[in-house]
Amino acid sequence: MEPKPPEAQARFVVITGLSGSGKSSALKALEDIGFYAVDNLPVELLPAFVKLPLKHLGEGFKAALGMDVRSPKFVETFPSLYTEMTRQGHHLELIFLEASDEALIRRFSQARRLPPLSQEGEPLEEALARERLLLEPVRSLAQQIMDTSRFTIHELKQEISCLFYGEAQPAGMQLNLLTFGFKHGLPTEADLVIDVRFLDNPYFVDELRDLDGREPQVVDYVFQRGAAREFLMKFKDLLDFLLPQYRQEGKKQLTVALGCTGGRHRSVAVAEWLARHLDTGAVRLSLRHRDVDLR
Repeated sequence: MEPKPPEAQARFVVITGLSGSGKSSALKALEDIGFYAVDNLPVELLPAFVKLPLKHLGEGFKAALGMDVRSPKFVETFPSLYTEMTRQGHHLELIFLEASDEALIRRFSQARRLPPLSQEGEPLEEALARERLLLEPVRSLAQQIMDTSRFTIHELKQEISCLFYGEAQPAGMQLNLLTFGFKHGLPTEADLVIDVRFLDNPYFVDELRDLDGREPQVVDYVFQRGAAREFLMKFKDLLDFLLPQYRQEGKKQLTVALGCTGGRHRSVAVAEWLARHLDTGAVRLSLRHRDVDLR
């Protein structure tokens, strides 16, 4: 067997997505955990970058590359270039960041700037819609699509760090347990959505309403019925079965979203229990409660 070329031993993460979705913050988070970060890399330079003489840079070199519509011909060139480089065996990972129009408009207003593709006198919503459409071929190639609508800058950096920290360890699939409230909207990044609104709701108990699903009193109330405990065991068994199947199929990441009405009590209690009891094996696990602090 021929030895792999030096660039195959390196790691390259491409951060792309909608303008205003947090790409610069994501790059900074990767830089903080040891990635060499380059923002606004021209698409024409990508092949040359991954073929750098890495023997001079040391083993385990990893780079995070910010690429988006600011680069001329990015939309027209990147999909075919990325596909061809991947076919040639280069280790490229693609993360696509997006957010709701409401979140993007708020961010551009706060920053007092416009999206790079906006035209004079054009409503901001139309500029965002056009960019979404243009980037759809790029989005379809991504291994990870992340909706940053409800993230603060700190939360986004934490999420990115959680995905990549310690990946010098042997590779395994990433399991993301995500809780949410249906009244706040479905998480677009979810692969599986589980509705746990059939469980007893602590919201209607005065002394439990202001607590959340991490508190023992709430946990006891949610799981007081035998059906709740039976659900936990059956759902745990299902995930224990699915995870090795997804790993074998080559899936790199699975996001399981658990929802209740507000995302504060029942979904949080279930996710916390799963995080402690799942047979994760070679799977890396992250846990995030999206709406636990919302009212």
